[in-house]
Amino acid sequence: MKKALITGASSGMGRDMARVLAGYGYELILVARREERLHALAKELAVPCTVLAADLSDLQECKLVYQAARCEELEIVVNNAGFGLFGAFTETGLEAELRMIRTNIMAVHVLTKLFLRDFRAQDHGYILNVASSAGFMAGGPLMSTYYATKSYVLRLTQAVREELRHEGSAVCVCVLCPGPVDTEFNRVADVRFALPGLRSESVAQYAIRGMLSGRGILVPGAAMKLSLAAKHLIPETLLTRITYHFQRRKLDSDSPASGRAPTHRGVRDPRTH
Repeated sequence: MKKALITGASSGMGRDMARVLAGYGYELILVARREERLHALAKELAVPCTVLAADLSDLQECKLVYQAARCEELEIVVNNAGFGLFGAFTETGLEAELRMIRTNIMAVHVLTKLFLRDFRAQDHGYILNVASSAGFMAGGPLMSTYYATKSYVLRLTQAVREELRHEGSAVCVCVLCPGPVDTEFNRVADVRFALPGLRSESVAQYAIRGMLSGRGILVPGAAMKLSLAAKHLIPETLLTRITYHFQRRKLDSDSPASGRAPTHRGVRDPRTH
């Protein structure tokens, strides 16, 4: 039985992609920090599952995940783990931002490189990196570090994919760039988005189908596709100002009328976990 590894599999899109891949008959390697949730998911699925509890913001744990998961049967790696932080750059916590950079960038970089070397040697395999529509934007005021991390994931994946194409490799490396997705992020962080959130289950199905069909950049939802196409018509400076306006709306629940002072918030990634 072929195997697939999914990071950030404890909830949200990671959990839903695990369900989709189980439906395709893949044996699963589930990776996240919340071990109890991974075990609950494993009991739900009708395929063999291996649970690896790991904090992917730690380089050594990234390497341990690779060592534990590498095998001839591994065919798919989904780099889905990540999170975001909302607030002005001067007010958000440095340690939280560094952990975000290590999770959103370092872990994706390390696991992509290590597993890709194996896949390239066998000339077969799929790597799906989960970025965000934020990766296409010139900047993300009030979520500056998060936007920057997702841009890194998008551009890294595009470059690696071209290298593989140039050498005629059969390995598929692709990137998922969704807009808002309706996960527990919305309820926990009380965040409002300019576009309605897509169903996590639908995005997961779209992502797995797109990956297996060999597509490079996966953008679910007609509204987000149109938004990304339209952004090329707007100067980057103006686009950044518009982005700030929409981001600022997320603080509505912290307005003076609510009786609470505006603050920065550490939040789960609406597209990952």
